[in-house]
Amino acid sequence: MTPTEMDKSFLGHPKGLLTLFTTEMWERMSYYGMRGLLVLFMTAAIAEGGLAIGTATAVAIYGLYTASVYFMGLPGGWIADRMIGSQKAIWYGGIIIMCGHIVLAIPSDKSFFIGLILVVLGTGLLKPNISAVVGQLYSSQDERRDSGYALYYMGINIGSLIGYTVCGWLYENQGIHWAFGASAIGMALGLVVFWSTRENLKGAGDGPAAPLSESAQKKSWLAITAFLAVLAIITLLMLSGQLSFDPIVASKFVAVTFVGIFFIYFFWVYFLGNLSPVEKKGMWAFMLVCVASTMFWSGFEQAGSSLNLFGQDFTNRMVGDFEIPTTWLQNVNPFFIITLTPFFAIFWIWLGKRMMTPGYGLKMGVGLIIMGLGFVVMIFAADAASQGKVAIFWLVMTYFLHTVGELVLSPISLSAVSKLSPPRFLGQMMGLFVLTYSMGNIIAGLMAGGFDPENVAEMPALFKMIATFAIGVGAVVFLVGMFTKGWEKEVEMANAERVPDGS
Repeated sequence: MTPTEMDKSFLGHPKGLLTLFTTEMWERMSYYGMRGLLVLFMTAAIAEGGLAIGTATAVAIYGLYTASVYFMGLPGGWIADRMIGSQKAIWYGGIIIMCGHIVLAIPSDKSFFIGLILVVLGTGLLKPNISAVVGQLYSSQDERRDSGYALYYMGINIGSLIGYTVCGWLYENQGIHWAFGASAIGMALGLVVFWSTRENLKGAGDGPAAPLSESAQKKSWLAITAFLAVLAIITLLMLSGQLSFDPIVASKFVAVTFVGIFFIYFFWVYFLGNLSPVEKKGMWAFMLVCVASTMFWSGFEQAGSSLNLFGQDFTNRMVGDFEIPTTWLQNVNPFFIITLTPFFAIFWIWLGKRMMTPGYGLKMGVGLIIMGLGFVVMIFAADAASQGKVAIFWLVMTYFLHTVGELVLSPISLSAVSKLSPPRFLGQMMGLFVLTYSMGNIIAGLMAGGFDPENVAEMPALFKMIATFAIGVGAVVFLVGMFTKGWEKEVEMANAERVPDGS
């Protein structure tokens, strides 16, 4: 029995969870605080301090940015697994993120895009690996794993609540660059926490799981350096106007590319990873989780684009003489997550003790359907908006349903990946799973391109399309999940036999 199994010093969980919980909380504060402002900043007039970019182009850039943030998790997971270990990936990733926000705080249009690139690169290192280390705190048969991920997920949302509130207020009252500066401070606090309490992790993610040979390491570092050099050259050419770029066309191309990369990587591991028959069944269950995750985030991530613009242009935000900042409306989601997470954590444990735990596919299908119902609410809200600004109630109800769907699906999907992945590919599989966020975000950006603030009559059709899409896919995932539940059990039993003492 490992020390982490006996460790119950943080709400009944290993103390290392507190380190990861707090680090991720501050990183997410920096990320969501900045992310909630991007579309508003890009679409605002130059006289208002914005970039005066058209709505379709702005949401395409937003989709590309958020998709790239998660796409970089794939090489980030590989770098941790094969070269530096998860802990170093978290540390160096956080430093790069902080530098990105510092650059964003510089009042220059050109530095804005450079800052976004730095945040993308840093998050690719940090995000998949901090999630993977959470799973490494528990043995394969530890029943606390799902509730541990639920608590970790609550830390993410406390961070987003802080970010939306602080950065949203600064944007409205001091300007966008003050808000970006606050994001840099948030990431710095996360780095201080991680460095000062890393001993709590007790070696989890301390080194690469499957290190490369010395010669392979040198070749890999050379390839990474070459990639960064090419990226820097392309960025300079674009900023100087020597290279053109159409975000809408690029979004469509990137969406197809990301899907292709996902399947190529998946089948590379499946056929060439020397997997056992049970591990291959786990991979198919993992695939179902990834499909559900992609579909979920393509709808959920409308929060930063179409729903954010709806809140700004078509929602009555006045409370007496005070107008609620637009980004504060997005606090509804983290608020409900923080208040509801303890109940969901208790609920999963309660089901587990009664041997009634639904399979991952079943849970994710239900989560997708509930999220889709949120867009059914928005159909009615958009209809009402044709008569004038609508009450905040509509967005609150939508975000509530999205939150319930998220709590059913998202923390459970992280736990599923950590449990269903072949152990020696855990970091890479977590990176591949994070790619589903990427695919979801790029699809979300393309969908939001149909949001036209000048044409209210078309909005109900947009939300109806998203609702039909989410509920339909959710029903299919639910039905398929009835068959994959048995495979999930086989993987759990195989892992328990492989590591009988939990070490």
